[in-house]
Amino acid sequence: QVHLVESGGGLVQAGGSLRLACTASGRTFSSYAMAWFRQAPGKEREFVAAINKSGGITAYADSVKGRFTIARHNAKNTMYLQMNNLKPEDTAVYYCSADINPVVVSQYRHDYDYWGQGTQVTVSS
Repeated sequence: QVHLVESGGGLVQAGGSLRLACTASGRTFSSYAMAWFRQAPGKEREFVAAINKSGGITAYADSVKGRFTIARHNAKNTMYLQMNNLKPEDTAVYYCSADINPVVVSQYRHDYDYWGQGTQVTVSS
């Protein structure tokens, strides 16, 4: 069992920055890959970024590449998403997720076994 709690969301103007955090408990943190997804109103949940168990391999959606950075601190059981140069289209609920049997760093929702409750990010124009 893995319990995930996101924090750090909020309201920011376009061009601004936010850092999201996801704190995990339960299974050994360094044993699973993790990812961030987001869901805007009326849209499906979409992949944002993923990171492998050690933090050495990452993947990003094209829409956030160069603006967002995913990282993890295994000793603190925490994953981060640094979001810079935010745009109104980044407005969504952001969810962290855990893949307890990772083969690769996946961008597919069905590969992730546990999810947090989400944190709202709103970017005003």
